[in-house]
Amino acid sequence: MKIHKQITGLRTLLVVLVLAMLGGIALAAEQTAGQVDQSAQQNTSHQQSIEDWRARRHERLSKADGWLTLVGLEWLKDGENRIGSAEGNDIRLSKGPAYWGSVFLEGDTLRFENPANEAVMIDGEILTQAELTYDTKGSPTTLTSDTLSFYVIERGSYGLRIKDSQARALLNFKGVENYQADESWRINGRFIRAEENASIEIVNVLGQVSDSQVYGTFEFDRNGKTHSLIGLGSSSSEDLWFIFSDRTSGRETYGAGRFLYSDGMPENDQLVLDFNKAYNPPCAFNPYSTCPLPPQRNRMDLLVTAGEKDFHPDSS
Repeated sequence: MKIHKQITGLRTLLVVLVLAMLGGIALAAEQTAGQVDQSAQQNTSHQQSIEDWRARRHERLSKADGWLTLVGLEWLKDGENRIGSAEGNDIRLSKGPAYWGSVFLEGDTLRFENPANEAVMIDGEILTQAELTYDTKGSPTTLTSDTLSFYVIERGSYGLRIKDSQARALLNFKGVENYQADESWRINGRFIRAEENASIEIVNVLGQVSDSQVYGTFEFDRNGKTHSLIGLGSSSSEDLWFIFSDRTSGRETYGAGRFLYSDGMPENDQLVLDFNKAYNPPCAFNPYSTCPLPPQRNRMDLLVTAGEKDFHPDSS
């Protein structure tokens, strides 16, 4: 009788252990499935966020005053600059009246005059004269006639940035090719703050040099190597700006590098850069932009197969 009770107890214990083991397997399988589902959801969420970002980017490029509408850049001389579509003007435009008017450059002051003309709008109004604000001093004053417009930029000297809302590049634009979105290129890396008031010289495509404020250095590991990028910005910035090139530059991506903004500011010495949002500078879309070039420290020995590829207008 005693032996029978022991056997019965052992059978009961065995059943309990088997059930517990099966329950554990089921729980582990459920947890694994949950992890797979969560990973898939995260990947889908990231994919969607990149698609949304690219749609907004396409919308900006397709605007009637976007970079695809830039058709000219003319530098101003001191004194009077006669502007119009007729021969004999100092700056000849492709459209609009024979004589748009004159831009007078005196030191760092610019004004537009044409008392007799009503075909040119100044910031949407018919005015015979106006002081002109250039881009580095605020929202620039825009002069418009027909589909053409221009405003003054300052890049060491003063020039007219000329745009056409019916430019061929815009009318033929179908989009920019991108690498397939890849969440592994959304990198949470280390961030090292720069010293107060640190700056770096940035050269633009015209060969002009300007100082830009450095906020710090982003470091990350990829393919067994450590890479770093200098981030431009200040303590009042909402995100940091990176001008970089890599081993795809001049091959699959734009030769003069790409731009990228961080996802917010560093927290606890960490920063997120999503290279899927790397995009072409304006110079990739027209020959009249004055884009900055990547500093030497931002030229990476790495294939960044993420973000926008080079833009070819004839195939867009």
